[in-house]
Amino acid sequence: MTHPVIFLGAGPGDPELLTLKGRRLLDEADVIVYAGSLVNPALLAGVQAEIHDSAGMTLDEVLAVLIAAQRGGKKAVRLHTGDPALYGAIREQMQRLDLEGIGYEVVPGVSSAFAAAAALKAELTVPEITQTVIFTRIGGRTAVPEAESLRRLAAVRASMCIFLSAGMMEQVAAELMAGGCPPETPAAVVEKASWPEQRVVRGTLADIAGKAQAAGIRKTAMIVVGQALSDEETAASRLYDAGFSHEYRSKT
Repeated sequence: MTHPVIFLGAGPGDPELLTLKGRRLLDEADVIVYAGSLVNPALLAGVQAEIHDSAGMTLDEVLAVLIAAQRGGKKAVRLHTGDPALYGAIREQMQRLDLEGIGYEVVPGVSSAFAAAAALKAELTVPEITQTVIFTRIGGRTAVPEAESLRRLAAVRASMCIFLSAGMMEQVAAELMAGGCPPETPAAVVEKASWPEQRVVRGTLADIAGKAQAAGIRKTAMIVVGQALSDEETAASRLYDAGFSHEYRSKT
């Protein structure tokens, strides 16, 4: 019997934020290749699978393990941090499996963006403030299309979850302000969201880089920016307004 290769989202770090399906797939796996530099090793405690840490592996080496396992009739799981659809580098792996005629499935996980929002006790979509959330990153060794630069995205004034950019905080803040975000725009950095060692630094675009640097936060952190982080009183959602009728309730 052949089994599809599973691309599984590990969630942001807290083992209890792994999905029930994800827990079952790890427990049933024969071979697991996991992103050792990012995935909490506690997720692998007690599993019976042969385990490979991909931190020091190349793409070819990762695929060789997955392909050999699948062709040997074994259950293979590729375990990615957060949700594999966001900066998971799964597309290149799936394309190679397509060429090899090997089936696969993708199982979602809780993104670090949402774990960061939870740590901040923030709703990213606030009535009359913003109804849009942008997931993005600043350009580094991996380029970002110019049309999606932080300077251009700043004009939207939406909530922003900025991945893989904590080591470039000064550039992030400078680009957003150059794009029109006021210096007083609320900003926060959440390091290792949902892990026991989670840390939260709050500020504004004018001072968040300095605060993050003072805290020694340089990686494994989510940057969240936008008026949704403001503690000012805002309008309530109409969903529960007594004067708002919908399919399940008539207005009073």
